[in-house]
Amino acid sequence: MIEKIVARSRSYRAFYESRTVTQAELVDLISVARLCPSAMNRQPLKYRLVYEREEVETLLSITKWGGMLPDLVLPPDGKHPTAFIVVCCDTELCNSIDSARFDAGVVSQTIMLAAAERGLGGCILGAFDKSRATEILSINEKNVPIVILALGKPDENVVLCDTDDSGSIAYYRDEAGTHFVPKRSLEELIIK
Repeated sequence: MIEKIVARSRSYRAFYESRTVTQAELVDLISVARLCPSAMNRQPLKYRLVYEREEVETLLSITKWGGMLPDLVLPPDGKHPTAFIVVCCDTELCNSIDSARFDAGVVSQTIMLAAAERGLGGCILGAFDKSRATEILSINEKNVPIVILALGKPDENVVLCDTDDSGSIAYYRDEAGTHFVPKRSLEELIIK
């Protein structure tokens, strides 16, 4: 059932480095993503696959993770993702990056759901140095990075919970390192 896969598809920030994600697995995820709907069917998204260890580590160095947990180093040493997909907009196919962001959101979630179905997990990253990513990965200037998808086999416990009495949606970790993600109630989401 889709609900179970959505619940499993969390923003993971720690991974088993011993379980690499292969080029073939990344291509398989893009094969699913290419089926997604696209505004005006432009299909402007292109993908740069990153799976070689050195390139993964270099790209990791220009990303920022867990903005609500500024005191933590994320991902922790020894628990880095083993692959990335850089989602780019081909500006020759769509001259509006803002418009392409809608497609990127749909594609990113679809890739994460497909990854969860395959026993993988990841984190959708918007906080990264876009010009450095273009340079590091030798991405053609017509392809503008929009979002980076970190991927690997998750090595952390993420628990969905209800918001507390204050209504705070800030995610947090307990002393054991369990990551809690407060969710608003269904009643709060439906406009009457």
